[in-house]
Amino acid sequence: MLRQISEDVRVNLKDRLREVREIIRQSRHDGSGHASVLREATSHLPPFPGKGIEGLLSHAASAVDEALSIAESFVPHERPIKVDGTTVKGLGTYFPVGNEDRQLSAERLFRRDMYYLTKAVLAGLNIDNARIHEADFAAVHATMRKRHGELLAALAAPGAGLQAIAATCSALLVECLNQRPVRFAETAPETPAGGRALDISCLAPLALACGLATTGRDGAPEPDMLEIAILAADIRHDRIVQACAKASPIDELTPVFATLLAHLP
Repeated sequence: MLRQISEDVRVNLKDRLREVREIIRQSRHDGSGHASVLREATSHLPPFPGKGIEGLLSHAASAVDEALSIAESFVPHERPIKVDGTTVKGLGTYFPVGNEDRQLSAERLFRRDMYYLTKAVLAGLNIDNARIHEADFAAVHATMRKRHGELLAALAAPGAGLQAIAATCSALLVECLNQRPVRFAETAPETPAGGRALDISCLAPLALACGLATTGRDGAPEPDMLEIAILAADIRHDRIVQACAKASPIDELTPVFATLLAHLP
């Protein structure tokens, strides 16, 4: 129990530090968006008696950012060398059968991979100023094990077929949408379906990519698998949005994912 609490604290701290780092980077003197960030950060302060306060703060932010970059270079990072389709693991790897240590290792792998894969998806969709929270992916993993044990057991059973994989992918997308690990800036475009369409654009490719990695016959994911998942989810985007809005979204999503998984390489 104490070990899990410590892990939760560490993950939440990482998310908070990433947010602070992003604010610092946006405030650099050589950045394009530092002025608005500084104005927002200092709007509650009384007028500064001197001139050039924004310039001083932006240069200070640049110095801090460079110092943090140097410090990071001396710290070992558990991150993939390159993020592409080969980064995706099968659902059985992320949700294995085993003891607590194995579950904890799988949870770490899941939230790490999902964090970097989401960054790649956002870049592929040309979405800027979105923040990704690892803690929310950790919550997705925990919820999958708590609420969807029957699906995971069916997935681990000998001879599990396409339907079991598709159902698990559907549950994974639904829980991702519930936890909202991607937070968009206020300037994000308005979307239909209660604002979930943009979330679905980012999260559906992750669930589909996990399914593709699970169905792979040779067990070796291709580098373009993530790109294929992004394109396929975009093609079926309207249908996925409609399914997610139903009273039983997992039941509605399962045939959609089953069809995609059956026809994609």
